[in-house]
Amino acid sequence: MLSTLLLVSLLATLSFAEISQQSFSPGFPYGSQPVRGVNLGGWLVLEPWITPSLFDGTGNPAIVDEWTFAQFQDRSVAKTTLVNHWNTWITEVDFELIAGAGLNHVRIPIGYWAYQVAPGEPYIQGQHEYLLKAIGWAGNNGLKVIVDLHGVPGSQNGFDNSGHKMPYPQWQSNATNVDRSNSILNSIASEFSDNPHVVSIIAPLNEPAGFFGQQVLDVTRQYWYDSYRSIRYANGRQSNVVTLIHDAFQPLSYWNNFMPRGKFVGVAIDTHIYQMFTDQTVSLDEAGHIQSACGNAGSLSDFNENQLWTIVGEWTPAMTDCAKYLNGRGVGARYDGSIRSGAPRYGSCVGKTGKGWTFSPEYKDFLRKVWEAQVITFEKASGWIQWTWKAEQADEWSYSAGLQFGWVPQVPTDHKYPHICG
Repeated sequence: MLSTLLLVSLLATLSFAEISQQSFSPGFPYGSQPVRGVNLGGWLVLEPWITPSLFDGTGNPAIVDEWTFAQFQDRSVAKTTLVNHWNTWITEVDFELIAGAGLNHVRIPIGYWAYQVAPGEPYIQGQHEYLLKAIGWAGNNGLKVIVDLHGVPGSQNGFDNSGHKMPYPQWQSNATNVDRSNSILNSIASEFSDNPHVVSIIAPLNEPAGFFGQQVLDVTRQYWYDSYRSIRYANGRQSNVVTLIHDAFQPLSYWNNFMPRGKFVGVAIDTHIYQMFTDQTVSLDEAGHIQSACGNAGSLSDFNENQLWTIVGEWTPAMTDCAKYLNGRGVGARYDGSIRSGAPRYGSCVGKTGKGWTFSPEYKDFLRKVWEAQVITFEKASGWIQWTWKAEQADEWSYSAGLQFGWVPQVPTDHKYPHICG
């Protein structure tokens, strides 16, 4: 307890400049060598669309996220299912394949409940053991790890991928939620700060929903400052782990001068670029999707050069929301109008999702084009991490399926369409 109090007291007296003033040697040459990576989605944080069998197998339509997965079924059954999933969904073989595909990073989402469960929270623990295994596997295969706090108490966005789906997030409305988040983030920073050559980045929070308004943005901005202190000065000494903040669904320009390089050291920003979660984007034709992907080059490269290292931490070659449960368990798609009664329809989902062997040659060629357009564009900044490595029934999202069926090259720099962005 004494050491913790001393650290808190020390941090309270240090300015950001003092925290940042010493030398910084990250475990990867960010800014000069591109990040090329993949997310291990649906493993240590459940998502219904990535593993629909886990949810359908419960026979209970009220089970829509990891919270309800533990809440609305027999606890021993849920625990057995989860342990089997953790043991089989990702293994060291996957890390060998990822490294063999020429990638250099894996981003591993983990929920706060892996570290702390409060009374009344139904979560089942055990994920932390697998995170440690994954870091060992990454080290064995020369891969860098981004430990990504994907869900916090109260949910930062209300999405099922935060662990607890709800209409409006509660994280920012309750000081206890934020305090717990800071405590858990400090534990993560303390745990991994001495291993920057494997855990080269810690992402303090995935996708806080800034689109809900100023309160979310204000709490998020302060949380980024607090997280920076925790990561930059973990265990009472300077750390070489990079802090990766998310853009909170704001334009990159919103974050101009937020953590200027002269005052802050080792900060990068994570932006997620998808083209299927609005009617405007999902309605684009194939040429429009490619043009939209290429059109991000200017803002990404400018922010990367003049503000913070900029990494596109989530994106996909999929250009529809046709994947089963992508918008939530039991919810349909925008693309075919099944998302709600009276919704517009932009096309048929037939042939746009499912197993890769069912895709037409033309569709696979389009996936290759739009994959390359995004990779070429994102490497004008500091790189990219595709979402996701595996999916049970949605190969258009899967990096491993793309390797198998040809729309992802065996080496990321092997482009069939190198001039696709002009």
